Amino acid sequence: MDRINLSDKLAAFDTHWDPHVIADYNDNDVMVVKFKGEFPFHKHDDTDDFFLVLEGEMTMEYEDRSVSTGPGEIVIVPKGVVHRPRAEQEVKVLLIEPKGEPNTGDSGVPPAPKPRL
Repeated sequence: MDRINLSDKLAAFDTHWDPHVIADYNDNDVMVVKFKGEFPFHKHDDTDDFFLVLEGEMTMEYEDRSVSTGPGEIVIVPKGVVHRPRAEQEVKVLLIEPKGEPNTGDSGVPPAPKPRL
């Protein structure tokens, strides 16, 4: 029931595409991640994907369009929709997803271990 400082959590690591769990919310992991470049296209068959941009700008690419998102903006990718996040410069993002859900979806890329901060 203590507060969580997102800046402190994000300062604790320098890696990209490596989400870190900072809190539990019902049966979900609340995570922070930094990324730069592009992630493989993938989908999650059973869950939506939640992205809140904290710093920087990211683009969510879909099969037929792209959506640019900046600080304070949210993108929710519905379950079953093929997508990939991309960022030209480093972006810092808060993620929420069900515990045990691989961040890589069906991409064939090994999922991140999601260490706890």
